[in-house]
Amino acid sequence: MVVTKIPLGAVLFDMDGTIIDSEPYWMVAERELVESFGGTWKDEQGYALVGSGLWNTASLLRSEGVDLPHEEIIAKLSATVRAHVDAVIPWRPGVREILGELLDAGIPCALVTMSIGLNARALSDALDRELGRKVFGAIICADDVTHPKPDPEAYLAGAAALGVNIHDTIAFEDSSFGAASAFSAGAVTIGIPLHVDIPHTSAHELWDSMAGKSLHDVDRAFHTHRRTA
Repeated sequence: MVVTKIPLGAVLFDMDGTIIDSEPYWMVAERELVESFGGTWKDEQGYALVGSGLWNTASLLRSEGVDLPHEEIIAKLSATVRAHVDAVIPWRPGVREILGELLDAGIPCALVTMSIGLNARALSDALDRELGRKVFGAIICADDVTHPKPDPEAYLAGAAALGVNIHDTIAFEDSSFGAASAFSAGAVTIGIPLHVDIPHTSAHELWDSMAGKSLHDVDRAFHTHRRTA
């Protein structure tokens, strides 16, 4: 009997910490906002929020004395981060090369992030300009989900938006929250930890970075770990 090899259907990318190393920008924004209300903010508190939804971040900042509505906190943090990214885009190693190979091969990609839509679209537009073509066939952001990462909703939505089965996708994540989301959704999950560790139980493989990796490595990982739907 001939066994047909199931092709990789799509690749799903987290944004902050995976495509760009923007987490230090977020922590600066958080610290500045808390201190403007007379409080103090430690790096450990910022790292504990890596990969979680912005609503969670706003709730914690309110508990630290930021007397603003959740929506205004999120807007202020996001504006600060966008200003930093506009000045210097902190690309993660190898990501542009991997994206270029995926696009050349006609493999659709989606952005799955817990940043707000304004931030996600700004990065997507920057990446389009960088690579000279449309990169993401779908963008799922915090505005689009009821339950943020580590809930699987965001990754299930990303696969659905591209019209593929989640089991036919591979996801790249830098955080424990994000990896847990992708893994529990059913995507082959590659963890690329940056500022926080990712448990082996939440990822099929852990890579140091995408530097030196190719489409061959992505395809190998997918076919090694793909689950049966």
